[in-house]
Amino acid sequence: MMSKQPYILAIDQGTTSSRAIVFDTQGHVISRAQMEFPQIYPRDGWVEHDPESIWSTTLDVSRQAFDQAEAKGGQVVAIGITNQRETTVLWDRETGRPIYNAIVWQDRRTADFCRRLEREDLSAQVQQKTGLLLDPYFSASKIAWILDNVEGARDKARAGRLAFGTIDAFLIARLTGHKIHATDATNACRTCLFNITHQTWDGEMLNLFGIPESVLPAIKDCADDFGETLPALFGRSIPIAGVAGDQQAAAFGQCCFTPGSIKSTYGTGCFVLMNIGDRPILSGNHLLTTVACRLHGRPTYALEGSIFIAGAAVQWLRDGLGIIDDAKQTEALVRQTQGNDGVYMVPAFTGLGAPWWDPDARGAIFGISRATGPAQFVRAALESVGYQTWDLFHAMAEDGVSPSSLRIDGGMVANDWFAQFLADILNLPVDRPQVLETTALGAAYLAGMQAGVIGSLDEIAATWRSERTFDPRMDEASRNQLLKGWHDAVRHTLSPSARKVPGKL
Repeated sequence: MMSKQPYILAIDQGTTSSRAIVFDTQGHVISRAQMEFPQIYPRDGWVEHDPESIWSTTLDVSRQAFDQAEAKGGQVVAIGITNQRETTVLWDRETGRPIYNAIVWQDRRTADFCRRLEREDLSAQVQQKTGLLLDPYFSASKIAWILDNVEGARDKARAGRLAFGTIDAFLIARLTGHKIHATDATNACRTCLFNITHQTWDGEMLNLFGIPESVLPAIKDCADDFGETLPALFGRSIPIAGVAGDQQAAAFGQCCFTPGSIKSTYGTGCFVLMNIGDRPILSGNHLLTTVACRLHGRPTYALEGSIFIAGAAVQWLRDGLGIIDDAKQTEALVRQTQGNDGVYMVPAFTGLGAPWWDPDARGAIFGISRATGPAQFVRAALESVGYQTWDLFHAMAEDGVSPSSLRIDGGMVANDWFAQFLADILNLPVDRPQVLETTALGAAYLAGMQAGVIGSLDEIAATWRSERTFDPRMDEASRNQLLKGWHDAVRHTLSPSARKVPGKL
């Protein structure tokens, strides 16, 4: 019998930072640590990470959180991993070393390749099999680019000497001393190589993208046996028992277990997931059909809208323009404004995601005057995230699903002004949970279930608590005027080849 209170270490490897949070079995935070790491921009539209920086920061924060938690008397019994999705790493199976930098989900270098496949009328086939669109966002074209552009890579892949992984698989390999090469269904379904109906790698998609099956990891459930960590890493071996991509983990942490439940996470990007049950529904409005979770071999599906730039717009205000020193300043600044003064930011720094899917769009700011200052820039950045969320909800409504409320999480939602603006522009009640670290919490719940220290989904759902509900207060005329200004700005930002949602612009 275990004498110490069981804890779960959740590794949350994100786009701009690596975090580790230790939870108890009731979802309370015991300890946490976080480290940012460099972003690499080799060319316009290219975004890369150094995989060794990802590994070193992940290991550092994991050890910090682990040591702090166990010093409080509990015992870490399992590890859950959640990760930035689609980001692509290939490494040498013999040495364990990456053969190229990680190509980040935001990267747009394969746009021409994806357009060529579109011109060959392959879009419908890709969506039917994978639930995704032909877009540089997903891993398949990134894998193909590395194989074609790193000397000797394709020959090594054919010979079985290379391994591909999204960040979860890369971390699992490192944590287990390369004994395990595996991913989970939620990460696999973001590659454009996974058949969401059959729940396996798809041979036709592999042929389409020219990717040898030998590079691919095994696919497991979200709560499953992913091996054990090397004893030297934490002083003893710890089972890796839960894995999910960051947005699916957030939906799990938000207890979106029933069809119709919906969450939106505001981190580097913004991602809206709605549970649609045990059968995939394909969107007619450029949303994605994705695996929300897979337990005991049974998948649950979701419709997803993906916004590439959310919190990253605030980060740009800090690091690019230097008009704020910390994201926490945004609320005080935006409250200095009485309106948006006609200033709109379209943060298409690496293209626009759903529902526009325009990799060639670039950011723009409209309506600036001599009176425009830091407060107006901050407001335009925050409002842009709300407008993009409205676009996703409109696309969902066109697909026949209209939620009655929204659960939110992520770093941005600590800002009360932003949370209220979301409620106003969406004309929906917005619920903010007591625990904002829902991405890490979801990974912890999954690992805890596999480890036997956390029970059923009903028991998990009973732990969810709302910290505050934001009810809409904006009148319809004001909302429509703001949205008209936003869509005028988007129209002037889209490239001529951009996809357009039916009935919009």
